[in-house]
This record gives sequence, structure tokens and C-alpha cells, in this order.
Amino acid sequence: MRLPSFVTAGLFALLPFSAMAQDHPEAIHVHDAYARLSAQSGAVFFMIHNNTEADITLVGAHTDLADKAELHTHSEGADGVMTMGKIEGGVPLASGEMHEFARGGDHVMLMGLTRKLADGDHFDLVLDFADGQTVTVNVVVDSKHGDGVDMDGMEGMDHGKMHGAMHGSGGAATESN
Repeated sequence: MRLPSFVTAGLFALLPFSAMAQDHPEAIHVHDAYARLSAQSGAVFFMIHNNTEADITLVGAHTDLADKAELHTHSEGADGVMTMGKIEGGVPLASGEMHEFARGGDHVMLMGLTRKLADGDHFDLVLDFADGQTVTVNVVVDSKHGDGVDMDGMEGMDHGKMHGAMHGSGGAATESN
């Protein structure tokens, strides 16, 4: 039996969608991605969902907006001082789980911005996974997003020195506001 051409075309049009549903990057969902930027550095925040059938690990990120992008987290030391440091080994995401990259917690740190962006501008951030897969996320610059604290406190920080200190001192550097 020969199917009408419009039915055949419709079936072929559906093929990419079924392939996408099984393709790793399409099963990772990232939403509410925004960045807060200062003149030289910034941070990206988002919610990520692992809708794959396997556990995965987010191990890094990169963008043409910055010389360096790293997974970072904030934590409180025994002395009560908040510190920020690179996340070693990545962020594991179990199948079906989600993880929030939020202010005051995990985030993607951007160091050495290559151009100036204003609120409302967009840029791409590529998330790198341990299995070699990548997911490109469109990020909006929104310095007003969140609880109203701006990036001014980050302006005077030397993240290049902080990065060097992290590798030389076992993973954390103290930030001051």
C-alpha cells in the first residue's frame, strides 16, 4: 500500500523529533539562565534538570564572553567567613534530578570578560559534561534578578589572584564584600 505524500512527509518530519528525544543534550533542560556582570567578572545562575535515563556530571563551562568560566560554589568556613572556590570533580546530577545554580551557592564564575554587555543582552554559555556531551544555554544579562544584591561587591575582587590562590591553597579563596 502506498501512503499519500503528505502522510509520508509528515512521518519523515517526525523522525528528527524522536531522535532528539533520545539525544543526550536534548534531555538536559536548563531554564531561567541569567547573569550578573561587573566590568571584569560575572556569574551565571540557572536551574538544570537531568531528564536522561543515566546519571551525569556537569564538569565545566565555556563562553566567548570570558577568558575563563568555572563551576564555583560559596560555603561558610569554620570561622564563619564565606568563601568561594572552584568545584572540583564537577556537579553530579542523578537521573531525574535537578540542581539549582543560585546566588550564594553553586554558580558559573566568569573571569576576564571579553566585552561589555548591558541588562537585556544575551550570550551563549556551553555546559560541558563528563561524558563529552555539551549543552548550549542562552543567558540573559539581568543585574536586577534575584534578591536585589548587585555585582558591585565583586568589582574590586581580583579573580585572577583568587583562581591562583585556589589552586595553590587547596580549593578555596576568601572573598570580601
